[in-house]
Amino acid sequence: MFATAAATASHPHILVFPYPAQGHMLPLLDLTHQLALRGLTITILVTPKSLPFLSPLLSTHPSSITPLVFPFPSHPLIPQGVEHVKDLGNSGNLPIMAALGKLHDPLLNWFNSQSNPPVAIISDFFLGWTQRLATQLQIPRLTFFASGAFVVSLCDYMWSNIEKLKSLSEIKLSHLPGSPVFKPENFPSLFKHYKQSDPDCEFVKDGILANTKSWGCVLNSFDALETEYIQWLKTYVGHNRVYSVGPVSLIGNRGDSDPSSGSDGVMTWLDQCPDGSVVYVCFGSQKLLRKEQVEALANGLEKSGTRFIWVVKPGTTNGFGDVPDGFEERVAGQGLVIKGWAPQLLILNHKAVGGFLSHCGWNSVLEGIVGGVMILAWPMEADQFVNAKLLVDEIGVAVRVCEGADSVPNSDELGRAVAEAMTEGGGMKTKAKDLKQKALAAVSHGESSMKDLDRVVEELGQLRG
Repeated sequence: MFATAAATASHPHILVFPYPAQGHMLPLLDLTHQLALRGLTITILVTPKSLPFLSPLLSTHPSSITPLVFPFPSHPLIPQGVEHVKDLGNSGNLPIMAALGKLHDPLLNWFNSQSNPPVAIISDFFLGWTQRLATQLQIPRLTFFASGAFVVSLCDYMWSNIEKLKSLSEIKLSHLPGSPVFKPENFPSLFKHYKQSDPDCEFVKDGILANTKSWGCVLNSFDALETEYIQWLKTYVGHNRVYSVGPVSLIGNRGDSDPSSGSDGVMTWLDQCPDGSVVYVCFGSQKLLRKEQVEALANGLEKSGTRFIWVVKPGTTNGFGDVPDGFEERVAGQGLVIKGWAPQLLILNHKAVGGFLSHCGWNSVLEGIVGGVMILAWPMEADQFVNAKLLVDEIGVAVRVCEGADSVPNSDELGRAVAEAMTEGGGMKTKAKDLKQKALAAVSHGESSMKDLDRVVEELGQLRG
């Protein structure tokens, strides 16, 4: 039995530990908002540079949410002052995961010093080592998966058989619904970066494998999106404490978007476009395209003849490109280029937007689904190939237009693919609108995601010493 210290059943004290990457942190903070609304007392562990992310939550729940700030541990591969994946790119995940593991002892000491310590831990799936901490403390740990059930369902098999799978040219996962087939290079990036006997890699591997051994699993997904995989996961872990509570962006409390960036001009431009005629182009918060990729994409969008909004990160001096000279002038009547931040949720939910050219990061996938738009998939790294497979091959709301982080698309072919998808993707557009309604329904009162969210709180409240 788990010890619960002095917390009451109705207001249990929970430790929430997000991972410092925007695609991981924001969904867990959205979940935390809902847990606070349901009466939980919450301590959120962050390092100093992630503290600003908590501002909307702390102002909304000043009496029930408290930050716990620990210094970011040093690591030889992480420059001093860096605490967030956005400053290193996707390859920085492995050293950041290893570095954060050094918080085990400070966190254990903190727990032992509290008169009313948390009775459970909810931590990101990139922080699998917290399962060992929870076992030491004799409290339950819930793994928060900022990804879908499809990715989770292949993780244990992938990491348990990593050496064998790396040598194969094709991997058929016959134990999963539909027996999906992958190339090893299309598995999540951590798998590709794994080196046997490397201490950081072994630490990360052990942590990933610990996730499905946790007391519960919370998914940023919804039942109608991944019914078979959610059910498979419940069978695999051997209990029913698998909670699908998404899309959490619909129930979160992120506060105002970037106040320095107005959205009026974008909305005015969209208001002048026919319904469903615009493709929104954005590759997430981490990915920078190289100069050749930017030029090919620019030429492809221009040749497609399709209206577009393209979010471009400001160019750097490291071979990453800005839009070609003269491009914005040439496409002035056809497209809009936004440099820096863009109001993605507002754009995707505008009736003029019918498609989303995306890297297929899970948060972007869910935001596209909530917007009711079809997805033009260009998966590059991380879990994006897996997500794209789900969208294209199983659900039918997406089409592949390019693949790979280093791919430079043929601009003629890309232009044709965009034009065809936007003009002839009627079936996909219909499915996308249907999936939007299912996503909205899931977070409605008494429906699947809300039921699972209530179940999380109820079962945490029932923990007894």
